[in-house]
Amino acid sequence: MKILVLHQYFLGKDDPGGSRFNQFVKYWEEMGHEITVVAGTVHYATGEKEEKYKGKWIVEERYSEKTTVLRTYVSEAYNKSFVGRLWGYFSFAFSSLTAILFKTKRHDVMIVTSPPLFVGITGIFSKLFKRLPMIFEIRDLWPESAIDTGVLNNKFLIKIAYLVEKLSYKFADKINVLTPAFKQTLIEKKGIDENKIIFIPNGADLDIFQPGPKDNWVREKYHLEDKFVITYLGAHGVANHLHSLIDAAKECQNHKEIIFMLVGDGMQKKELKQRVKEEGLNNVLFVDSQPKKLISDFCNASDICTAVLKKVDTFKTVYPNKVFDYMSCAKPILLGIDGVARKLVEEESGSGYYVDPENPREFKEKILELYNNRQLQNELGENGLNFVREHFSRKSLAEKYAIEIKRMVR
Repeated sequence: MKILVLHQYFLGKDDPGGSRFNQFVKYWEEMGHEITVVAGTVHYATGEKEEKYKGKWIVEERYSEKTTVLRTYVSEAYNKSFVGRLWGYFSFAFSSLTAILFKTKRHDVMIVTSPPLFVGITGIFSKLFKRLPMIFEIRDLWPESAIDTGVLNNKFLIKIAYLVEKLSYKFADKINVLTPAFKQTLIEKKGIDENKIIFIPNGADLDIFQPGPKDNWVREKYHLEDKFVITYLGAHGVANHLHSLIDAAKECQNHKEIIFMLVGDGMQKKELKQRVKEEGLNNVLFVDSQPKKLISDFCNASDICTAVLKKVDTFKTVYPNKVFDYMSCAKPILLGIDGVARKLVEEESGSGYYVDPENPREFKEKILELYNNRQLQNELGENGLNFVREHFSRKSLAEKYAIEIKRMVR
């Protein structure tokens, strides 16, 4: 088959960040499929554009033997303000549509993955002009999550966003959801036919994230040899609510052996670093985004791993992919996200505990409970590793996705 993927945030070969489709592309290639990816030129976490993309509308790249990537224009104002980010979304919608209409040949199917929601505009026009069956994938419930976090508050833009959402669902041949809660929301609140929905969730990259020695080069480089390390891996944005981790670090100041390591980049990183400096906290370590091949070393160097999001109802529906990464390295998890993610960690996998992200004392108590119980740490880590190996292997999910695509093509 020939598969067209529209994904604004598709990563380069060794870029930091979530690699859902990079892994799918890898496995689909092994199955013999050919893939074209239409992606943006600005990295979603850093907001930066490589020199080779500046001033270019479309840049064609050979990603691998059977995969071509068309990088299309995204405004460099993307990470500077709300208006800049909005123009970043729309500029990609225009440039990616140009690429699909004039730079791609015939494909069997098109996968449009959101957010940003406005890729739905490109998907609809591409479907109509190219006569392609379309899978519209929902990685996050937009526009609700953007509204709940305050990213989207203009009434006119909210109306446009809901219209784009409605039309994207209407024109899609299939809608893929990443969590059971997404499916429930689409059926009960959006009126989508259950038969139109498929479920290919996030999963574990077991070829990248594997258990390894804790006393590795990361601990040596960052002088963590005698520390109890709580690690966060990922974006430093508004939705990620990393101020809750700074609050927890403040609570743990008297425990000199406990340190919080935040690895990644994003719009709020400067603000977070400034707060740590102003409050004189010496138990928070900021590390810049790392190549994918190194991230598992940071995970393995940790004693506990954590994921947090802003405490809003919309985020009760999400599975953060970093949780699967943590499980793959057999690390106990402290999760500041209620809902289906909490159920996944506490009930289904038994890999960790939920903590209220707005209650730093509770966070501290759970940290100390694990700090004082090495056996419990090991049990939670092993539970998570066994769980993802059995249920959430990215390779098996790629195979399942391919089966769904073949059904559509037939």
